[in-house]
Amino acid sequence: MKAKTPSESLTIVTEVVLPNDTNNLKNLFGGQLLSWMDRCSAIAAHRHCRRQVVTASVNNVSFKNSIAQGSIVTLEAKVSRAFHSSMEVFVDVFIEDQKGTGNRIMANEAIYTFVAVDQLGNPIQVPPVTPESDLEIKRYDGALRRRQLALILAGKMKPQEAHELRALFCPELQQQ
Repeated sequence: MKAKTPSESLTIVTEVVLPNDTNNLKNLFGGQLLSWMDRCSAIAAHRHCRRQVVTASVNNVSFKNSIAQGSIVTLEAKVSRAFHSSMEVFVDVFIEDQKGTGNRIMANEAIYTFVAVDQLGNPIQVPPVTPESDLEIKRYDGALRRRQLALILAGKMKPQEAHELRALFCPELQQQ
């Protein structure tokens, strides 16, 4: 299976925060943002493997800045790494400067995991990822550690089998 670059899965979605998207403080509901991020990242995962995908997990969400009513929000998602049937997708969320300068502010980010499935819902193999930029390489390298941690927490991997995590937290044990 031919490897693909993260840029081949790039998905950009732009939304405007309307009154029905906001809480009583006139800021975007976190749940609405999660919905937008899920859809955007699902499209990125689909573009990577060209198969039907399902959300396996929301691994991390960082709400860094509130997003006010009337804001223009741009979500950018890319597959950061693929394993056998799963794909890790990073979603970066930006707010456009309201003063008309066109500057963007990073508001939030999230990491989703998707699994490619066949017409019966069974997991199927996906293409590997070949990162290009420094940020893509950093995210690609970290994906294995994040996956190992998730598997340990789910009880699907023993801590001593998580070689990437051991190397990160216990380098002295790697020599044994």
